[in-house]
Amino acid sequence: MKIGIIGAGQIGGNLTRRLTAVGHTVSVANSRGPHTLKDLAEETGATPATVADVVRDAQVVVVTIPLKAVPDLPADLFAGAADGFAVIDTNNYYPQRDGFIEEIENGLPESRWVERHVGHPVVKAFNGTYAEDIVARLRPAGAPDRLAVPVAGDDEAAKRTVRELIDAIGFDTVDAGGLDESWRQQPDTPVYGLREGADAVTRALAEASPERPAAFRAHREP
Repeated sequence: MKIGIIGAGQIGGNLTRRLTAVGHTVSVANSRGPHTLKDLAEETGATPATVADVVRDAQVVVVTIPLKAVPDLPADLFAGAADGFAVIDTNNYYPQRDGFIEEIENGLPESRWVERHVGHPVVKAFNGTYAEDIVARLRPAGAPDRLAVPVAGDDEAAKRTVRELIDAIGFDTVDAGGLDESWRQQPDTPVYGLREGADAVTRALAEASPERPAAFRAHREP
């Protein structure tokens, strides 16, 4: 499968490592340009690309950049993607980094906000996963200590593709419902950062409150 990754930070870099390791063709881009990705490319075999080129013919696109940078992505970002492509959103709203985003402060799920800006349905995954776990805590299917990742989205075909990818790199998944339910896996919810299997992740999703915790709200408008 051809996969484009926008963002080469801790999550993006480790997803590049795991996805190339299981045989996928990966292109990766960041805001600083392909020349800054030489080391990652040499390590993994991924292809450094510009943001404009990273999605060319991609069947899956991972958006893993600071939330505040999402509106700066090209308006025609997905023009060259493959038919039926899926978009994975790994982002979180951190007001201390991203500033005041009124829609999210007023209750719009973070990934719904991302979806509106990128102009394509997204699947929320990995937003509460420790980056190091992506390369250090993978386990074979059926292992009793296999970690589970919640996955939310409205496009069932895209969600199925994402869940299969996650299984292939060493993790179980839990269907966390549609994107309007994705608040259940936002920062400071019971499942956020949870290092447990599918049963515990399912329980944690059910225990979530829709009220945004004070620690993840902006304390003043700009």
